[in-house]
Amino acid sequence: MTDTSVQPTKRTRHTSLPLIAASSLAGTAVEWYDFFLYGTASALVFNQLFFPDSEPLVGTMLAFATYAVGFVARPIGAAVLGHYGDRKGRRATLIASLLLMGTATFLIALLPPYSAIGLAAPGLLVLLRLVQGFALGGEWGGAVLLVSEHGDRTRRAFWASWPNVGPPLGNLMAAGALAALGAAMPEDAFLAWGWRIAFALSALLVLIGLWLRLYVAETPLFQQAEAAQAGRPQRLPAGQVIRDHWRQVVLAAATRFGENAGFYIFSLLVITYVTNMLGLDKSIGLTSVMIGQGVAVVAIPLFAVLADRRGRRPIYLGASIATIVWSFAFFALLDTKNTAAIIVAVAGGLLIFAAFSSVIGAFFCELFPTEVRYTGVSLAYNLASVLAGSLAPIIAIALYTRFGTGYAIGGYLAAMGVISLAATLIARETRTVDLAHVPPGRSPRD
Repeated sequence: MTDTSVQPTKRTRHTSLPLIAASSLAGTAVEWYDFFLYGTASALVFNQLFFPDSEPLVGTMLAFATYAVGFVARPIGAAVLGHYGDRKGRRATLIASLLLMGTATFLIALLPPYSAIGLAAPGLLVLLRLVQGFALGGEWGGAVLLVSEHGDRTRRAFWASWPNVGPPLGNLMAAGALAALGAAMPEDAFLAWGWRIAFALSALLVLIGLWLRLYVAETPLFQQAEAAQAGRPQRLPAGQVIRDHWRQVVLAAATRFGENAGFYIFSLLVITYVTNMLGLDKSIGLTSVMIGQGVAVVAIPLFAVLADRRGRRPIYLGASIATIVWSFAFFALLDTKNTAAIIVAVAGGLLIFAAFSSVIGAFFCELFPTEVRYTGVSLAYNLASVLAGSLAPIIAIALYTRFGTGYAIGGYLAAMGVISLAATLIARETRTVDLAHVPPGRSPRD
């Protein structure tokens, strides 16, 4: 007889740190691929298809303005998805953010241009960009927590650095996809439909990221906090963070100003600068960005190893000072119009970004207690993105239009580096913090 009492085998959810890190990296890479694909396309495609009646630089500014709209939605996504991440769990919230991002990006691939539906085209573009920003607002914080809260205190920066490999890897994939498509077809075909392929590919990448995230376990620290809070009145995580941890939010956000503004200038604005301001072929800018992002992908975990040995502040201090110096060297190298010099400029800038990124994940997690960590980390991260990253390309183009030189942009970026330097000097070292016992309301200097 057949034994019908045998129960179906449950799939085991994994707690292996390498697998969890791979899951976090895959998800962030996919979401940043989607987010940066829009930014790269803003410089190469959207300024022509969705704002065709404008002057070239004005059209680019308008395209970057819709790009910045995504950043406006990020703090909202951070608060909403952070709430669910602190109440329902890190894993489920990350799956939701990934699905939202993938759906919005795939729909962008189907959008008709301005010539077909008029003002509805940029209107729908802005709407989908808002969805992208909302989804991304809850992605990074959850991905970092998924790794950090699974343990290995002595190598926390190393493991927490892997989600930070996602932005340069996603940007590398986005620039690579558009560069390959642009090289494989005539420019008119690329503008007509070729760019849409890169956006449609998001659906496949989302399935890969989703598959990895479905089979990792919830973090032990969240489960402990959930059990400890059972039966107690629960306050809104966002309200609790703003009331009890606003100093940590402001300080953490400020440490990112040099990193975030620099990243968008080194990897996004540079494509417009090389193509429109210097009059060089767009392939030079795309190739430089791809090489620079490759450097960052390799360098981030290496810097993180050093951060686990020496602390977070020394890495932050070095990266902040390097940002101030490289801000001017960057444009001096670009203005040579020499391909090798341009590659060095971008690679050097993204190496500095890698140093910042190696410690951000661990440092942010070490500032907030478990019950509000998802919300606190996400709000701090996205506040910097709004104030520094979203405005960087727009301010940069406006400065160039006003002064006619890249050094004006360099002065702006150096100022962002000074803000990061000042915040780092105020901050405490957090390398020895126990994530299970971060005191509520702890000030940055305690």
